[in-house]
Amino acid sequence: MPILRRARPIFPIVFLPVLALFAARAATGQGVEDGRFAVSSNLKAGVAKVDITPAEVENITVIGHRRVVNGVRDPLRAGVLVLDDGETKAAIVTLDTIGAWEEMVAQARARIEAETGVPAANILVSASHNHSGPGYVENLRWGAELIDKLAAAAKKAAADPRPVTIGHGEDRIGFGINRRLTIDGRAVVRLNPDGPNDPRVKVLRFDDGESLTPLAVLMHAVCHPCFFTWGDKGSPPYPKGYPKMSADFPGEAQTFVETVYGNRTSALFLQGCAGDIRPNLPGYPYRCADEADIQWAGRDLGGAVVRSLAKSVTREELARRETFYPLRVASAVVKLPGKEEDRDAELMAMKIGPYLLLTMPGEPMVEYGFKLEKAIADRAIPIVLGYSNGNLGYIATADAHTVGGYEPNRSPLTAEAEAVILAELGKLADKVVGDVFESFSKHPEDVKKREAEEKARTGK
Repeated sequence: MPILRRARPIFPIVFLPVLALFAARAATGQGVEDGRFAVSSNLKAGVAKVDITPAEVENITVIGHRRVVNGVRDPLRAGVLVLDDGETKAAIVTLDTIGAWEEMVAQARARIEAETGVPAANILVSASHNHSGPGYVENLRWGAELIDKLAAAAKKAAADPRPVTIGHGEDRIGFGINRRLTIDGRAVVRLNPDGPNDPRVKVLRFDDGESLTPLAVLMHAVCHPCFFTWGDKGSPPYPKGYPKMSADFPGEAQTFVETVYGNRTSALFLQGCAGDIRPNLPGYPYRCADEADIQWAGRDLGGAVVRSLAKSVTREELARRETFYPLRVASAVVKLPGKEEDRDAELMAMKIGPYLLLTMPGEPMVEYGFKLEKAIADRAIPIVLGYSNGNLGYIATADAHTVGGYEPNRSPLTAEAEAVILAELGKLADKVVGDVFESFSKHPEDVKKREAEEKARTGK
């Protein structure tokens, strides 16, 4: 029987030089050459982030579940994204705070307009709803420093605009849960896995094409940032709440995303309709988080964002991107029916190409997001925000008012407010989506009406 000789492997001869090349690049930190891609777009973007943590954190009472904290676990930050489509300028400001207080929003808009030329009415100011940060009115010196820092960040962002295209993706998180359960005709506080919830994570990445690292990231999720608040009935691990200041899970997730990209991108967090969605931390009825919990949530959200970011620069996804991104903004202050008196509320629609941001100035229950998305249908890609351009408090659904519970009982509004909000946001969407006749008609009377409305809104 002839002896079979094993063929000499060609792998070392053919592939070793290639492996050596990749090893050398890895050792020097040199990226692969196909990481660049062409950007053809009318849209320019600039971004900056800034640390807004108070200089001294000693015996400060944080807002949300009130408690006294000393020291800082992780920094509070703000982000500013400045956009320009060649005709219209707009900006998005994100804050690791509990709310976007009306006085703060007004001052921030005025300063940012002065520094960048972005009309104040086109500046969206949105808070993560963090329960482990300072209040604005209660800490006026810090509030003044916050306005200065936002103005400086906006100036920096506007100073370096780059042509960008936008990638979009979705993933999911697993730590949010509904906190309402109806028993015997009334709502009680209970972690309810069968209640309405929105675990989706929506991600927009703004790319200048210079590398696979995004210039900026907008990350949208739905959950109260109250991991570190006190545990009811003194439940462990922190019966009085976490003793340090923190940006909670949105801060942890932003840091995770930025770290993955070598701190060469800026991640900005947008909070959704989280009025009745909280972290799934069982207790009496729930407990305060510890370090393992916050890492779980931060990495769960951060991982979802990073997965979306990575997929949205594959060649198939790049081929689907728009090259023209019209930037349109519409807003209105409406009177909402209140329990004691009517309340003013600013609602906003901001469309960036196919992506439509709709905002409410308080804590909308999760169903608001679902209803608005259904109404928009295939006209745009909607991203619904709460906690933006005001700090109204809970915005409960009409159905929630029939069974009561924490959110509708604490809300300053009546059940009739829901219909007003949905109708007005629908009108604002019509204006910026631009597929309703009045929004694009060239008839002189329609043009004159639109120009008058825009002048009244922006003052220009």
